[in-house]
Amino acid sequence: MRVLALIFVFTFLFADINSTIEHNATNTQITNDVIKQIEAIDASLKGNIWITRYANYGTYQKIKNELEESEALLKKDGKKNAELVKKIQNLKDQLELLKEYERTPFANMLVAPEIDISPRITNPIALISGFSYIKKIANEKDDYAKRTKELDTLIGKLRDKEVLLVTLLNGDSKNENLQNQIYNLRTQIGEFEGAKQIADTTFDVYEKRADEAISIAKNDIKSQIFSTANIAIFIIVIIVLSFFFKFIAKKTITDNDRFYTVNKFINFINFILIILTLLFAYIENITYVVTILGFASAGIAIAMKDMFMSMLGWIVITFGGSIHVGDRIRVMHNGLLYVGDVIDISILRMTIFEDVTFATYHQNRRAGRIVFIPNNYVFTELLSNYTHQGMKTVWDGIDVVLTFDSNHKKAVHIAKTITRKYSKGYTDIAKRQMTRLRSQYSIKNPNVEPRIFTFFEPHGICISIWFMASSYATLTLRSTISAELVEAFNKESDIMIAYPTQTMYLSKKQNPQAHSELDQDLIRE
Repeated sequence: MRVLALIFVFTFLFADINSTIEHNATNTQITNDVIKQIEAIDASLKGNIWITRYANYGTYQKIKNELEESEALLKKDGKKNAELVKKIQNLKDQLELLKEYERTPFANMLVAPEIDISPRITNPIALISGFSYIKKIANEKDDYAKRTKELDTLIGKLRDKEVLLVTLLNGDSKNENLQNQIYNLRTQIGEFEGAKQIADTTFDVYEKRADEAISIAKNDIKSQIFSTANIAIFIIVIIVLSFFFKFIAKKTITDNDRFYTVNKFINFINFILIILTLLFAYIENITYVVTILGFASAGIAIAMKDMFMSMLGWIVITFGGSIHVGDRIRVMHNGLLYVGDVIDISILRMTIFEDVTFATYHQNRRAGRIVFIPNNYVFTELLSNYTHQGMKTVWDGIDVVLTFDSNHKKAVHIAKTITRKYSKGYTDIAKRQMTRLRSQYSIKNPNVEPRIFTFFEPHGICISIWFMASSYATLTLRSTISAELVEAFNKESDIMIAYPTQTMYLSKKQNPQAHSELDQDLIRE
């Protein structure tokens, strides 16, 4: 019986131990899951602007307390501790950097944007400013609402974190670290909830003011659109009547001179009526007179077409981004070629400084000139930009002609070796630039490595060598590679550079009889 009792006791104890182990394992698993959830919440809050500003606020308070303790300690030591004095100065500098967090962590975040006075929309051009004003106010309101919504989401996540920390504390009620975390978290939540109340109140007031400003601007826009439509209809009626009177005059007047006079008179009356209509519509301010003069400039534009085209070209150049000051460009006009650097872009013309290039060497034999190019050339002439979108390299080429009996394969190998050696730096630069250029343009062949081609020419084998060179100094690299090629080819006995030659045969004049006798001798032999 005693043995049975002992077996029963041991069985009961073993079952209790297993139950305790399983319970502890379950608690450990729950704890790990809670910790993972807390870590996930912390990761989602990383970089949050509200959390960052609150952290800066906490840093400011911490530094402030440390400064007070250090000053008290320094006063106690009699102000003789140099290290402590230096520490105090550093703390003061840090407080100065965080001065905006002295009283509240969210002062700048809670301030509603200022609402500007709605612009007066009294002419069609002002419609643009009206639409821009509405868009600006709407964007600012959306931004403020977004910040408020982010604060709501943040508070919800912090509440979830609080519940998880409390769950951990229930399993370990004596953990002082958890207790401190919960206390700090609740303090933080209180700060955010206070900020949320201020944000909600501020947004309610701001939203009403913003909606009122938008409503006023929309009413002005509607009024101006209606007024502009009426003026446009009236002008269209005047133009239609002028065409009607011209048609009547053409049918009734047979004399060309008289018809020309009547036609001019109708045009003049038409122009005066339109001008008067616009003046009476927008005479409230002198700026509107300037607007009317803009319409009158249409006639001036016909007489000064080139000047206005240059102004339009300046707009295209300035805002199109195709040419900038400092770019190297090539301009072809009436068979004349100019290559130089853009040193100024004015309203009417571009100014370039002509550099020593292959074009000046091969064609102009002049350089160093200041060349003025009208801006309207962008519409009518061919302009090449050697440095567009930051490109600093261009393809340059050298042609070498060898005799037919030369070892052209060896020559190609030598040319490739020399070219790669001296153009490697520019090739590497071109690769980086080409990568950037391909993000904006569809470039089918981005390869910038040196290229060697062999062509069959009437007077020899042409080896065409192409390589990347600086856009601003092509002649330098061209000269270097040319000299190296000549020196390398001259060292090889089986490579001969071809050049135009002429063979002349010189002999004494012979009489026909002697020539005939010589032929007979040759036949006998």
